[in-house]
Amino acid sequence: MFIKDGIAYAGEPVSGVKVIDAKVVNDLSMLVTFSTGETRLFDAAYLTKLPAFEPLANRSVFDAFKIDRGVVTWNDGDIDVAPQEMYVKSFKYETVA
Repeated sequence: MFIKDGIAYAGEPVSGVKVIDAKVVNDLSMLVTFSTGETRLFDAAYLTKLPAFEPLANRSVFDAFKIDRGVVTWNDGDIDVAPQEMYVKSFKYETVA
């Protein structure tokens, strides 16, 4: 666990990582491009088991994300996921040329 700007986060910090771009690829999954230059596959299904993230189970809500200062947000910023969390909980994604 670590604390940044008065907010506690699970896991270890991924220094300075931000979300640059994201694209929904199927139910509750998205390809996320980070400031590290990596594109990774993030599955948000585990989040919907937590009360604060239940609205994401609705596909129209999940699809309507925005990136605000390097953070993926939903519902006009009422829901967000720290970029560090998205990075740690995502998987390497490589395209085949």
